[in-house]
Amino acid sequence: MDDIARHLGMSKKTIYTHFSDKNEIVNIVIDMKLNCQKCVIKENIETAENAVHEMFFAVTNMKELLSNMNPTLFYDLQKYHPQAWIYFKEFREKHLYSTIHDNLLRGIREGYYRDDIKPDILTQMRLEQIDLIFNGNSTYTSGKYGLVQVMSELTEHFLYGICTLKGHKLINKYKEITEEE
Repeated sequence: MDDIARHLGMSKKTIYTHFSDKNEIVNIVIDMKLNCQKCVIKENIETAENAVHEMFFAVTNMKELLSNMNPTLFYDLQKYHPQAWIYFKEFREKHLYSTIHDNLLRGIREGYYRDDIKPDILTQMRLEQIDLIFNGNSTYTSGKYGLVQVMSELTEHFLYGICTLKGHKLINKYKEITEEE
């Protein structure tokens, strides 16, 4: 609260005239951030040329998100701010699940993803990969690799595993475009 007050140039007492406690502020901020993420995801889906392109949009969005995030955020939410943690878990279990699942179905329909994959299983696996990234105790992120690098690598591996040959060609196309940017 001292940091917030200092940043805003006001006293903690003034902040507490607008908010009952620190948890209320955290809950509002997390709820707002998750709603923003929903909008970004919706826009990515609507503007993506295809399912593979949608995944590359998601990676770009994740890079932006991770570059501004303290890796201990999720641990802190879980331990000190249970209501905010519930908001995040609901977002993960409802919104992210359906987004990933719908992307897999879209990719199968478009012929970019293999038609023999099991979307329910792979959706859950993808969510576990995302959880792995945000787990502050992850061995992947223990100093050797950054969160963005791990997320990019896991996503690429995931995509190559589910794509048809037609999809592999798109991955290579979008990788080249992304690397040039």
